[in-house]
Amino acid sequence: MPGGRVKKAPTIVEIARDLGVSSSTVSRAFTAPRLLRPETVERIRAAAAERGYIPNVHARALSTGVPRTIGLIVPDIANPFFPPMIRAAQRAAEETGHTVLIADTDGDVDREKRIIARLAAQSESLIIASSRLPSDELVELTDRRRVLFINRDEPDTARILVSARDALSQCMDRLLELGHRRFAYVGGPAGSWSDGERHGAVLAALQGSGAHLHSLRIESGTYVDTMVAGDEILSAGPTAVIAFDDVIAHGVIDLLHRRGIFVPQQISVVGCDDVLALTTQPPLSSVALKAVEAARLAVRIVVEGQVSEMLSPQRIALQGELVERGTVAVSPERPCV
Repeated sequence: MPGGRVKKAPTIVEIARDLGVSSSTVSRAFTAPRLLRPETVERIRAAAAERGYIPNVHARALSTGVPRTIGLIVPDIANPFFPPMIRAAQRAAEETGHTVLIADTDGDVDREKRIIARLAAQSESLIIASSRLPSDELVELTDRRRVLFINRDEPDTARILVSARDALSQCMDRLLELGHRRFAYVGGPAGSWSDGERHGAVLAALQGSGAHLHSLRIESGTYVDTMVAGDEILSAGPTAVIAFDDVIAHGVIDLLHRRGIFVPQQISVVGCDDVLALTTQPPLSSVALKAVEAARLAVRIVVEGQVSEMLSPQRIALQGELVERGTVAVSPERPCV
């Protein structure tokens, strides 16, 4: 108001003086809370909120030369697998005073290269999910940038794998126990590490069983293209279909319904990701993956240590769990006992 006195926001120094702690302790409560006791962080943040203090991460970046941002790159932001991962990364980053910059490559290698170059200039570290880049380029990238990969198992890099291997092995054992002997694996994009792992797990589980596996690929990974591929999916007469993810599984269920084939009485269907399971009819049996845990852990790893140092190579595999619902049943070909 004219003639009135402008009320200034409190500073770190004033907050610290009022609480009887150091200015650095107040700063850590917002930028590195893991270094303090939880009760200390809570007390400082509560006092700061009451006084109207808002940490200025942009000012800190200007003074230190370090932009407190993390670049998160995904191949398909529209795929239901990625939004929970993105949300988890954002929330984990907020706890350390970081901002997440998100980019979608649309599964295109050249676009991924351009995005990496752009985000690397704006971020202190990168998290790249399901990269499509050649192996040699990924390894070379880690020599120049602070990078962590999700779902790309390259030696000598920092990576977190959201693995379905053990759960799919359990799933195949269960289907064999139910009498299934003719299977179809409907895969996803050719450059996907996840697709390679899942297909490999199915093949390994069936080895020596005498069962037949027909494998095909929905390169786009979309529901629409899955519906179009109905003839190919059914060409070998499977009694069980294992889909690369829930989107493809959803397409399989709907194309079976349109053809008058009952799920699971005639054909059992299993998905992977467990992101659409309760929206299908019947509810989809799927492998629940730890994508949210992977995102949180990825952020925690990239914000630790010196920004000027590259990440140390490490391999962390988070195994999923099979969730059996309404799309799995005894094979119609199992002999009656």
